[in-house]
Amino acid sequence: MASHNSESKGKILLVDDDPGLLRLLSIRLRAESYDVEAVESAHKALAVLHRFRPDLVVTDLKMDKMDGIGLLKELQTKSPGLRVVIITAHGTIPDAVTATQSGAFGFLTKPIDKDELMDTVERAMKVSGSAEVDDNWAAEIITRNQKLKEILAQAKMVAATDARVLITGQSGTGKELLAQAIHHASPRNDRAFVAINCSAMAENLLESELFGHVKGAFTGATRSHDGLFQAAEGGTLLLDEIGDMPMRLQVKLLRVLQEHQVRPVGSTEAMQVDVRVISATHRDLQEMMREGTFREDLYYRLNVVNIELPGLDERREDIPLLVSHFLQQIAKESDQERKVYAPEAVELLVTAEWPGNIRQLYNIVRQNVALSRSPVISGELVQSSLGEHAGKLMSFTDARDEFTRNYLSQILQITMGNVSQAARLAKRNRTDFYKLLSRHDLNPDVFKTR
Repeated sequence: MASHNSESKGKILLVDDDPGLLRLLSIRLRAESYDVEAVESAHKALAVLHRFRPDLVVTDLKMDKMDGIGLLKELQTKSPGLRVVIITAHGTIPDAVTATQSGAFGFLTKPIDKDELMDTVERAMKVSGSAEVDDNWAAEIITRNQKLKEILAQAKMVAATDARVLITGQSGTGKELLAQAIHHASPRNDRAFVAINCSAMAENLLESELFGHVKGAFTGATRSHDGLFQAAEGGTLLLDEIGDMPMRLQVKLLRVLQEHQVRPVGSTEAMQVDVRVISATHRDLQEMMREGTFREDLYYRLNVVNIELPGLDERREDIPLLVSHFLQQIAKESDQERKVYAPEAVELLVTAEWPGNIRQLYNIVRQNVALSRSPVISGELVQSSLGEHAGKLMSFTDARDEFTRNYLSQILQITMGNVSQAARLAKRNRTDFYKLLSRHDLNPDVFKTR
């Protein structure tokens, strides 16, 4: 019983052994433009999971063989990040509590109220989803964001060539993970992937690490040392934070890229190298070129293909997926029971500000797991760990009001508080314009020059 709609608001898997309720819920959800697959048992739900790839599962609690909680636990392993709403009989509070403690997004009680159903589904859809991993080359990059999927498709095409790639994006967006994925998808994947952070060491040490040195090249060089270009022979070398590479080493790197040869520190002989170079930075290299702190010729050598990674605030739908992945990872590392977030806690994470991106999200999840005494991480704990970054995503109404207030302020500044002129610029009649000013607590006199 599947329905496919090109304008679908999302995919919902319904699981209930009551055919009447299954039909009723299917009709209601399809009427609201959801794509629905309806099955009569938990086993059938698990069988269609990877074919249908739902964004949300709505399941009855009481079913033969495997009940709703059993299905929920299976789904947490098979499809981390996928939200589950449980249907319980009227008045069974203990069941509802058990469901929520096991990590269900929420519950609906029979008889199901239509408005409550739609409200719960809409809220769950905002913080749900299962990641689609086509194959293993990018298994570590967990996403259902369309922009990032397009970037991965581009990265896969580039991986098949030997073209140099410059990965740009804010700190913590996963630039090294993308570089590894490109290596895994490339013909060089059976050779080494080597990464170095160009900002993490002093100039002389960085030079020796990259290009190697011969015995006696400097004080303390008691034996010869192969550099990372040699270690990555036949494979891929990631130069992370390339924007922090000192100017003298930029010249030496340029020569290696031009000649495909490396000369270790203190040596007179150059060695042939075959290495694919990927570089990454959070800096604006074009601005650095204008300032004279990054070589233009090196920039064009490195930037054959530029891939810019979006910040976490541009892919908020991935936050629940990433959180589930981290919870599983942490539980595995510590060999402890996997904790879950309360629904309101997930909503806080989805709406928070993330200046440190995925790295910051991971640190918050680690902290929450360490500090939570209960298996369910509460909204209060998340609120306190987020501090000033909590809940900065505005509602549509608040965002519209802020835009209007800024727009009106700007016009009043331009016209120095002349309301008639400001109303003309805004193409509104004077009376309407006064009402807008009053609604947004703006006094034209404040903008008049004294």
